[in-house]
Amino acid sequence: MYTIKQEALDAISRLPDSVNLDDIMYRLYVLDKIKRGQEAVQKGETITSHDLKTEIESW
Repeated sequence: MYTIKQEALDAISRLPDSVNLDDIMYRLYVLDKIKRGQEAVQKGETITSHDLKTEIESW
């Protein structure tokens, strides 16, 4: 089983050697958000696009 640390190291190792710290942090941030989204879908913690549109219209 992959640990979060292993996933982070793998993601960083795929970046070019000339990468800067901001790009590394952004890559890790995006991967975290994707992982959290996938977990939310698996748990059924999502809403329909119709419900989202309704919520946005109420703003």
